[in-house]
Amino acid sequence: MKETIINVKGMVCTGCENRVKNALNSIEGVEQVEASYKTGLVKVLASENIERKVMEDTIIDIGFEVEKED
Repeated sequence: MKETIINVKGMVCTGCENRVKNALNSIEGVEQVEASYKTGLVKVLASENIERKVMEDTIIDIGFEVEKED
């Protein structure tokens, strides 16, 4: 399993967490998603090597901002 941590801006409640989780869970190969609006962090566990950009674009498509990696 590969773990990816994404910093998401704009999550303000558990409803936001659920929107992010549902969107990421729709990507084939994603096994588990944890999201916290309090920390702004989303942790994705995937069985396949899914490109980070695919996950970030999915989050952006539902209206949130992603802090890019340096």
